[in-house]
Amino acid sequence: MLVRSTRMAVLGVVAAVLAACAPTQHATETATHVDDYGTPIGTQPVREGGDLVMGLSNEPDKLDPTTSSSLYMRYVMSTICEKLYDNDASGNLVPQLATALPDISSDGLTVTIPVRSGIQFADGTQFNADAVQTSLQRHWKMEGSQRTGEMGPIDEIEAVDSTHVTIKYKEPFAPLTAALADRAGMIMSPAALKESDKNFGDHPVCVGPFKFVKRVPNTSIQVARDPLYYDAKNVHFDSITYRIMPDAKVRSANLRSGDIQVGDTMSPIDIDSLVKLPQLRVLQSGSFGFQGLYLNIGNVDGAGKPVKPINTAIAKDARVRLAFSLATDRESLVKKVFNNWYDTACTPIAPRTSYATQASTACPLFDPQRSKELLEEAGVQLPYPVTMQVTNTQDYLQYAEALRDSVAQGGFDLRIVPTEYSAMLDAQKRGTYEALLLGWSGRIDPDGNTARFMTTGSSGNYSGYSSRELDDILGWAAHSTSAAQRGALYEQAVRFIARENPFIYTYRLRNLTVHSTWVTGIEVYADGAVRLGKAAFVADRKG
Repeated sequence: MLVRSTRMAVLGVVAAVLAACAPTQHATETATHVDDYGTPIGTQPVREGGDLVMGLSNEPDKLDPTTSSSLYMRYVMSTICEKLYDNDASGNLVPQLATALPDISSDGLTVTIPVRSGIQFADGTQFNADAVQTSLQRHWKMEGSQRTGEMGPIDEIEAVDSTHVTIKYKEPFAPLTAALADRAGMIMSPAALKESDKNFGDHPVCVGPFKFVKRVPNTSIQVARDPLYYDAKNVHFDSITYRIMPDAKVRSANLRSGDIQVGDTMSPIDIDSLVKLPQLRVLQSGSFGFQGLYLNIGNVDGAGKPVKPINTAIAKDARVRLAFSLATDRESLVKKVFNNWYDTACTPIAPRTSYATQASTACPLFDPQRSKELLEEAGVQLPYPVTMQVTNTQDYLQYAEALRDSVAQGGFDLRIVPTEYSAMLDAQKRGTYEALLLGWSGRIDPDGNTARFMTTGSSGNYSGYSSRELDDILGWAAHSTSAAQRGALYEQAVRFIARENPFIYTYRLRNLTVHSTWVTGIEVYADGAVRLGKAAFVADRKG
């Protein structure tokens, strides 16, 4: 107990010191739009069958829940690969392939998950606790897994009988259920895994309303209704085709013409006109996630590998990174580029979550003069050049250009390199970048928005940042079973991150999804995933 008390006292001192590094202001949600998550079908009359086409704003990476890091993979997998748990419209965690929330032992070290019985994977393999154990083991231990850190300090996973799986921990891990409501909770057919192993993503097989049919790279992904699905009576479409359409204006035009019935991540530039069209409905929700800049500090051999020094001022000197943050006029950029549809983001803690406090969402003031002073203190020549890769889509490029003008006031020469989304993900993992403008769709538990990106050795630590102090803070936050204590620790983590700036938070998008009024039952929550699995064409639609 003395060791723990001493550790906590030290962390408190660290936080107090860091809090004094830069003036802050309370983050406010600049957008004033009303959330519309969509409406379940309920008792509405719908037409059975039909083929839905969705315009997908980017090409997903491999459809493998163990290795994927793409939001767009989550869109597709939401129809073919259910999870142990899910988020509902209110942000609550609810069972999906599990039958109840986990039972946790009094010491927090043993987590027992009850799972469904009498259901099948799309290949006819029986779903049971052994299958769940196989997938969880793969997420935990497979080389190249992006899920390992999300699952915490596991000691052992075992199927105790056909309907119960236990996860035994070295230390308590509070964020587990939230992690199992995302890719770490996706359960794959053990027969398919045995046959394809690391090539599972080429033909994924899970439990879901639909099953994978084919993928044409850079063009489309097709799924078809799975007759073996346990709730097949509530699945209506014959098929769904995800058509890859990175250009928001092309998605907008195809929605207007009816060539696609759903489009995700619609541009704020187009949304004001789309919302006026009677044949279209705009779904919108705030986000648990954030957009911003990864700064490569030590990712030389790939994310998760031991960090190595990079001989640039922005990598070596936290003053340079802080200067960049102070030169970023977050509120003005959101208003100018996104017509006030998006919100500023200053920390990894989303304002709409239960862990949000004034301290944990505070923004650094825009202060280009102080930015120049910090650069001069760091001994760099002005303007200081930074090369930033950015997805070659309209909204990202416009934001990058406005950001370049903003940081120029603070002494930076931002050099923009437009890049394909898939290449961005590759550069992120391999560490072949200096700065990279990219986002994260967010998780309901703050551990999924912090530890994944900041903890030493994490497979999601794309910046190659390493700090024993921050590791301790985030570790205690994950292992604590007290919500109040966790909240206080995340406040400390936020203050630490605001000084070191391995990632510079810039804005939170609103999830803007548009669909034809011929379709009903589409839902989009704050986790960012577009849910199509139980949607249908309305009964009076012709054709």
